[in-house]
Amino acid sequence: MSAPALTLSDVTEHATSLPAPSRATGHPVPPAPGPAADEGLARRLRALACTAPLHDLDARKANLAGEYGVYAMAEVALAAIDLVTLQMDFDTGADHEQVVSRLLPRVAAQAPERPAAEHERVARWVLECLLNVGSVDRGFRAVYGTFDPDGSYVRRDYDFKLIEEVPGPGGNVWLRTTDEAVNVLVGALDTDVTSAQIAAEVKLDVLVSRGRLADAQLAAEQARYRTVQYAETLRRTLEATRRNVRAVDWLHTVPDMITEALDHVADRYRHENAILTNIRRARDEAATERGPEHKRRAAELVDIVRDCIRRHTQLQSRLLEAGPLFRAEQDRQAFAPSTERAGLDLHGQLLAPLLPLPLESASRVTDAFFASGAGMRTPAAVRLADLTELLLTPPAPREHLGAELPEPDLVATPDERRFSEEQLESAMELLDLPADAPRRLSGLLAEARRREDSDLAYLVLLLAVHAASPPVGTAYRQGDGQLLFAVDDGTPLRDPEFGGADLIVGTALLDAAAMAADRTEAA
Repeated sequence: MSAPALTLSDVTEHATSLPAPSRATGHPVPPAPGPAADEGLARRLRALACTAPLHDLDARKANLAGEYGVYAMAEVALAAIDLVTLQMDFDTGADHEQVVSRLLPRVAAQAPERPAAEHERVARWVLECLLNVGSVDRGFRAVYGTFDPDGSYVRRDYDFKLIEEVPGPGGNVWLRTTDEAVNVLVGALDTDVTSAQIAAEVKLDVLVSRGRLADAQLAAEQARYRTVQYAETLRRTLEATRRNVRAVDWLHTVPDMITEALDHVADRYRHENAILTNIRRARDEAATERGPEHKRRAAELVDIVRDCIRRHTQLQSRLLEAGPLFRAEQDRQAFAPSTERAGLDLHGQLLAPLLPLPLESASRVTDAFFASGAGMRTPAAVRLADLTELLLTPPAPREHLGAELPEPDLVATPDERRFSEEQLESAMELLDLPADAPRRLSGLLAEARRREDSDLAYLVLLLAVHAASPPVGTAYRQGDGQLLFAVDDGTPLRDPEFGGADLIVGTALLDAAAMAADRTEAA
């Protein structure tokens, strides 16, 4: 329950330093947590939002045409993210069809009696849902709340992707997982990549030394995911540099990241080689002490750590190439010729200035414009042999009226406009103000409501808001004599339906003589 309102006479210098008492209990009400106290909750909410698309798969499978309740869609989705992550390389990603084919055995194991075509449909549907095919930007959005420093509750949007399509060489399209997808695989929050990598490898070393190879295999897989995530961060930085070198902070942020990453790779390389030695020893000792299952786990761990070492070696080579790439892109983008060209306004710069002119004067302008704009015309016959052949070839017979055209099947387009032409005329009549008598928006809205049209006030509001940034240049080029404008002087709008600023709406007269002179000069 909120605290009671206090008047100025009730507030003293001592009371302002105390929290407001509760109306129910009389005890002090603690203030809402600020950003520092609320950051942990916000991070957990974002991490939870990344798993929502996977839970949504099992809820949406009932909408598919058929009986798909036997399939565990979230399990297939995690397997798809895992496959894409492990097939990613620094320059390439995972192939769409290859991911689908590798998903088929897992899908078929859930329902072996179902046909293979259904298994393929489930695999493709899960992969398309992870890509969020059908949305505008193929991304997901979650809404969560945080507290501002003043204690007010604010809702925020969190946009993320799990798997994204990126262009590759030769027109190929690769699949790549994002940081959010890797966090879903690891089961962690959006922690720092470097610290998470170190923690995963220390955990792996401890588990190997204790002989717990089943848990060590899970830790090794998580360490490999973090290695992929680290390489993906560098790849995005270099890709942004190739697009626009000014969009990346190469003065402080990226050099510090490269230095830190090189030290990280060197430490991880030594650490992983030591882990690899211990795993090989455990694998060799398992043959006589713990049986074939322990040996198989140790062999799988060897392969995973080898893959981590290979990825770190590749990451190190890319880090060493980052500096020369930046300098090359800086030279290329700084000295590249500018491709920006000013656009031509055919209505304002050609048609409007020509309409008042006589035909003789206007034709000279149009002839010059179209002669330059149409480009060079290649003659039909450039050699005498071609001209002779054209003259001696009899004309091909053809129908006088041409081929018969099919009867078009016309369908009336429904009128989906919210406002009618009569409403627009009424709104423009209200806004047709004298140049020396502007009005407040509140008065215009009240007059619009008196005309007994529920949507007229909303249309007047839209036109007034649009006039807050009037297109002066367009009106000037098109020869308009007046222009509607709106100015905010800080007065709040007192209206039962709308809020915001009570704009001053008026009409500005444009200089007709100056516009005519400019059109004549342009012609």
